[in-house]
Amino acid sequence: MDHLDEIAVEELQTALDNVDGKKPTQRLLAAIAYKNGVTQTELAEWYGVQRRTIYSWLTRLDTDESLEQAVTDAHRSGRKRKLSETHQKEFEETVHKSPEEADIDAPALVQQHLDETYDVEYSIPSCRRLLKEAGLSYQKPRRTAAEADEDEREGSTKNSKKAAGAGRHRSLYRSNQKIRSG
Repeated sequence: MDHLDEIAVEELQTALDNVDGKKPTQRLLAAIAYKNGVTQTELAEWYGVQRRTIYSWLTRLDTDESLEQAVTDAHRSGRKRKLSETHQKEFEETVHKSPEEADIDAPALVQQHLDETYDVEYSIPSCRRLLKEAGLSYQKPRRTAAEADEDEREGSTKNSKKAAGAGRHRSLYRSNQKIRSG
């Protein structure tokens, strides 16, 4: 054990009590296990990561800064959003309206709406992400009577009932929120 020779298990456990977040907790738990004789290869299997990731976690602790700081990632701001917070909220309110009111229930329509309304360009995958962030999820649309095979339409009344209700459910994206009955 050439890593963490200068750090006691008690210090690691104290640091564990003082950190928040999944990654810092995992890193400290891995260090404690390593100090107790678990190999880096075993830790990599436990956490489902590469052995070099465990090595990186352990070498982070060989520093002069506090253990809490050593296991915590620095803040990464990321790319600035194209939509302001206000526009983001307006967009979310719009997509939660009924399909008849909003008529933006697919990523391509969202893309067009964002370009026309807010003068911003988004890719189709980014439009899907925006819909997901707005609390909507993709649902396969039901087939209409016109789309059903002639054999299916003549077949059972069960298929006819499904086809008849298809017009009410044309939206591709649906709210993930449960509707409460009064």
